[in-house]
Amino acid sequence: MTNIKNKYDLIIKNGTIIDGTGKKSYKADIGILDRKIAKIGVLNQDALKIIDANKLIITPGFVDIHTHYDGQAIWDSYLKPSSIHGVTTAVMGNCGVGFAPCNYNDREKLVELMEGVEDIPSPVMHEGLNWNWETFPEYLDALEMNKRDIDVCTLIPHAALRVYVMGDRALAHEKATDDDMVKMRKISFEAIKAGAFGFSTSRTISHKSLNGEYIPTLKANENELIAVAKGLQDANGGFMEIVSDWNNPNPKEEFEMLRRIAETTNRPIVFTCNQRHDRTEYWSDLMKYASEANKLNLSIRPVIAPRPIGILLGLNGSQNPFSGSPSYKKIAHLSLEDRLSLMRQLKIKNNILSEDPIKDSQFPLINRINYNQMYEFGSDANYAPKKNESLEARAIKIGMSSAELAYDILLKNEGKNFIYCPLVNFASNNLEACETMLLDKNAIMGLGDGGAHVGFILDAGFPTWLIDYWCNKTNKFSKEEIIRRLTTDTAKAAGLCDRGEIKEGYKADLNVLDWDNVKAGNPYIVNDLPANGKRLMQETTGYEYTIVSGIITYSKGKPTGKLPGNLVRNN
Repeated sequence: MTNIKNKYDLIIKNGTIIDGTGKKSYKADIGILDRKIAKIGVLNQDALKIIDANKLIITPGFVDIHTHYDGQAIWDSYLKPSSIHGVTTAVMGNCGVGFAPCNYNDREKLVELMEGVEDIPSPVMHEGLNWNWETFPEYLDALEMNKRDIDVCTLIPHAALRVYVMGDRALAHEKATDDDMVKMRKISFEAIKAGAFGFSTSRTISHKSLNGEYIPTLKANENELIAVAKGLQDANGGFMEIVSDWNNPNPKEEFEMLRRIAETTNRPIVFTCNQRHDRTEYWSDLMKYASEANKLNLSIRPVIAPRPIGILLGLNGSQNPFSGSPSYKKIAHLSLEDRLSLMRQLKIKNNILSEDPIKDSQFPLINRINYNQMYEFGSDANYAPKKNESLEARAIKIGMSSAELAYDILLKNEGKNFIYCPLVNFASNNLEACETMLLDKNAIMGLGDGGAHVGFILDAGFPTWLIDYWCNKTNKFSKEEIIRRLTTDTAKAAGLCDRGEIKEGYKADLNVLDWDNVKAGNPYIVNDLPANGKRLMQETTGYEYTIVSGIITYSKGKPTGKLPGNLVRNN
């Protein structure tokens, strides 16, 4: 439709604007024309649509710097759950895993790696991916063919790059040759020139393929990382994202390697930072090192979570405490209703409880989780349970085994109950570490992992949690600071210069919020992935409107059917 003079596509009137910069909120109208914010002020002109935002808060759309929609963005136009939590731009390709570049004969290897590292079932990927690409630029072209409810941009994943260049030598963790590194540098350069926003790598033993093989990048040395980062430098664009165990041989030595890469290539670096439960002070040291580097004009920033990162174990999810027991394995393929009927039988219950659930488990994290780290999730969802609420503490109090209590909890609510297991950021059974991380202005809020761990982690709702808990419930952070952390801070860290702020000339990505009612509902399972795959989902409230490129994509949490989202290229 052709716009006539002084007629906007959309006007949002009477709202309170939090512009994303951290500055104090103010009242004004917003006029949107041709996908951009055309005017902020008192607007009396006509518009194709007018939203009355009286008593509502208007913010920039949220930018999520850490997601894994690499596959879902190919087959799906609705990048839930992120899009129902106010996210309007998602950066994917994190943790060194993805689907490009990829030789024809290596497709299965990347699928197995994504299944093991990010818990996306292989049947889902086999049915959902059309593989109409080989090179990374071709993958970007494939992404551009699909319209979505949000924008996406992506990093080139080191594991895919390494396998593409080195083949089986990459899987065997062989050292890259000089020729290998020349090729990686050239491909990373071409990826940035084609529109990638950087590259990602993983150095953690927790990232394994479904067969238990460590991610191909685990032992990549400093010279190899510098070679890939120099491809970014050659292209004069992009940042490096890294996840590490910080054990090489200690956090200081590992961090010094990052410093040398930053100094050598002059490219920004972000790294995952959590409070480990076995080495509880590593995170504090790492954040101190990053702050010191920042003072020397080296952009090395930690990416943090606003609450514990925890898994949800349930009969309807991908894992539960008894998934590895032989008796449970025999019935695991049955419907939830049929499993419930059998599990209520005393003989089957006794068999399952008498067996070792760890020996034959394909779920490596179960070896690290004890019943003193498990909690009944409940309704409303409780992400900060008290120590005396652990299954072990409760079982001791009532005189039964922890395993039997866990078993009984899973049968509640017709088998739809969850057991919550905080893996990081909860060593002291409180959120003090998360609060301290959030107080550090050098830290980036992220790690929601939207699109990954679909059957046992649901953290893509971190933006909603940030508002609901850290502002509304505890009043620890102001509205303005919360929104800054979700918008300008993440946008600038990713290199997105046209969004994240309510400013004339910027892209019209916005949320219109009923602030006091911004909340997330209880997790539940849906079977809406390819091959009838299942994933965790939740509903949201308080999101009156989400707007992408001036188009309303969600109204009161429900999709409008409009799909203005597309691929964003870094050029």
